[in-house]
This record gives sequence, C-alpha cells and structure tokens, in this order.
Amino acid sequence: MYTAMEAPALSTEAPHVSKIRLLDAALDVIRAKGYAGTTVDDICRKAGVTKGSFFHHFDSKDELALAAVAHWGTMTERFFAAAPYRGAKDPLDRLLGYLDFRGAILSGSLPEYTCLLGTLVQETYDTHPEIRAACDRELSLHIAALARDIDLAKQQHVPAATWSAESVGHFIQAVLQGSFIFAKAKQSPEVVRENLGHLRRYLGLLFGQSLNKA
Repeated sequence: MYTAMEAPALSTEAPHVSKIRLLDAALDVIRAKGYAGTTVDDICRKAGVTKGSFFHHFDSKDELALAAVAHWGTMTERFFAAAPYRGAKDPLDRLLGYLDFRGAILSGSLPEYTCLLGTLVQETYDTHPEIRAACDRELSLHIAALARDIDLAKQQHVPAATWSAESVGHFIQAVLQGSFIFAKAKQSPEVVRENLGHLRRYLGLLFGQSLNKA
C-alpha cells in the first residue's frame, strides 16, 4: 500500500532525500522480512544508499525503526485524510466508507497492504519497549481519528447506546490486524476482505435500529 520508490544503484542525493529513501525502504523491508530478519544492509540495498549514508542519519537499526514508525504514521494520516470517503456528510457513511476503502486497497504483494505497526509489535513488544510504545502511540492516533466519526455517528443514530466510540475503534483495528496475520498465513488478502465484510455487518447491527427507521 505504501511502497518505496525504485532506488538507483547508489544514492548521491541530498541528505534529507537519502533519509526519506531509507525510511521508505524500511517500511517495505520490515513488512516483508520482519524486524529481526531485516538487516541494515537490506535497507541500504533497497534504498540504494551506502552504509555510510545510513549511519549518517541513524545510529542503529532500532533508531531507524523508531523513525520509520513516525514516518508511517505521517504517511497513513495523509493517505486516509485524502480518501474519497472523507467527503461523506454522515459520519456513519464515513465509518462504513473507511471499511470499504480498506478493502479496496488490498492489492499488490503482502508487504504492500499489511501494517508496519502490527508487524513490529508482534516481534518487539517484549524485547524493544521503545519501539512497542511508538507503535502503540501511532495505533492510538489512528483509532482516535476513527473514534471521532464513531462518536458522531453514535450521537446521530444511537445516542442511547452504552458502548464507547474508542472501544469500537479498538475492535475495528483488532479485526484488521488479526486479518493481516491470516493473510500472511494463507498468502492471500481474501480473508481480510471477508472479515471486513463481517465487520461491516456488525457495525450495521450497532447502528441498525436507527438505520432501519431511516
């Protein structure tokens, strides 16, 4: 979904450009090989830069990972903010549109549509607490953005419901992250599409009383 541009054999670009190339490469390589399986050489090769350039920007692979998490957060925030569903007036239409959009972007290879944050958390939650915390922050920011529409939809359609918008946001992301694991196991995005369909129907139940009256 967010792939790095094709890299030349060696980079002679300005420092800030080579840094972005390293960050983009990290997104691709870590999602493809996992964090433990990714080496600095792998990232440099993908980015088309030298190890000297790498260590000019980052002291270690862990430092790169932290920067890559923030880079991922910035990219995904912009990506979803510009998505067509954001133009819907009804917050429930935006919420359901988000799920439809997630299904529509399930294309390319597994690393292209799976999540960097989920990949990192599964590997680093116990061994790299700073990386785990950074992933938690970015996941929480994405959930908070979802929760704003969920809360508005709740106020508009089912104001008496006792569930919280944040809990529904966590549930949506839990379904997505779990679905990505099954996609890796089955080497196919179809399980993600099916689960998104079930999730959409479940959300319909949450808001169904109001929708049936509409």
